[in-house]
Amino acid sequence: MTGTTEDAHGSAANPFRRRSLLASAALVAAAQVPAANPVRAADPDPAGGPDPAGGPGQAGALPECGPPAGPGCRSVAGLLAVPEADRGVGWLRQALEVAVALELATLPPYLCAWWSVGDRRSEAARLIRRIIGDEMYHLGVVCNLLVAVGGRPRIRESAPTYPGRLPGGVRSGLKVYLSGLTRSFVHDVMMAIEAPDTPLARAADRSPSIGDFYGDLLKAFRAAAPELSARGQLSSRIGSDELTPVRTLGDVERCIAIVKEQGEGTASSPADSFQDDHPAHYYAFAEIYHGRQLRRTDHGWHFTGAPVPFPDARPMARVPAGGWPHPPERVRQLLARFDGTYATVLDKLDAAWSGGGASAMGAAVHAMRAMEEPAVELMEITIPDAPGNYGPQFRLP
Repeated sequence: MTGTTEDAHGSAANPFRRRSLLASAALVAAAQVPAANPVRAADPDPAGGPDPAGGPGQAGALPECGPPAGPGCRSVAGLLAVPEADRGVGWLRQALEVAVALELATLPPYLCAWWSVGDRRSEAARLIRRIIGDEMYHLGVVCNLLVAVGGRPRIRESAPTYPGRLPGGVRSGLKVYLSGLTRSFVHDVMMAIEAPDTPLARAADRSPSIGDFYGDLLKAFRAAAPELSARGQLSSRIGSDELTPVRTLGDVERCIAIVKEQGEGTASSPADSFQDDHPAHYYAFAEIYHGRQLRRTDHGWHFTGAPVPFPDARPMARVPAGGWPHPPERVRQLLARFDGTYATVLDKLDAAWSGGGASAMGAAVHAMRAMEEPAVELMEITIPDAPGNYGPQFRLP
């Protein structure tokens, strides 16, 4: 939760006013992104190398991002297999617990990418920074929705573990890991998380997307028409959005529409305009990957617009399973400091939706800002006898 202003390195630019131009680009742009991981030789990628999970479409033995018994690790496919007539308030609470875990799971990889960028005024840094604010807003939205139907967010219990899969079996072939910003990281993790939705067959060998999950969540709200309580919900300025209590079905529809439209797997309308009028997350990340803004030409939609230079980034290596092995003392100290502050963020967020209100939310914001200093210092320490530098692990003490 980022408060009302950007920091000195990330002052907001004028809105792009380009989303209305992107309405027909969803499938075209997706098709233009190669399935492989082309990275220029000039772009060293410490996260490269063999994929122990077997690559896209092969989940391997990776855990979900989150403890197996945690509230956010129920199977989304199992939830969506419940007949629509049986999706009452209890179903909504379970689904929203998964949504909390999903939104939380996107933040560490995006934060690592943003912290690694040297020039925070670069276009790429601004795009990532804006998306982080969106994801924090989405987390606030689903927490408010959960409270509205009588549930309670358990954010610390939903804390993700990296590398791993997204909570609930969403996009089960995707391996989410932590790394500094590289083209392969943008393509394989950031764009893959936000990839546009496609019609989903409810088959055992198909895993649901985030966009499809939110679509079914909205249908369940409409069908169940639960009584919504504003007690315990929060109001806060988060990034460019205003989090407000959810009191009516119309509020629910508006909130879920914003979450989907801003980037969580939109299929036909990544360009539908809301007040911020920014491109959806997938297309913003694709602009970083391709190095150009998406534009309409005489031959369709192509990344041929204004340059989006790939920024210089601290070479944070991919965090291995189990964390950094045998780190030197200074690195251990920084990791402990970072992880302790991260735990404080999650604890304060839990407290905010458990009666602590604005005071606890303010403490969470303060702690979140304090994570950046040890993260950047870690990213500037070279790993002995290995390529790349250290970085935060996001592991709870």
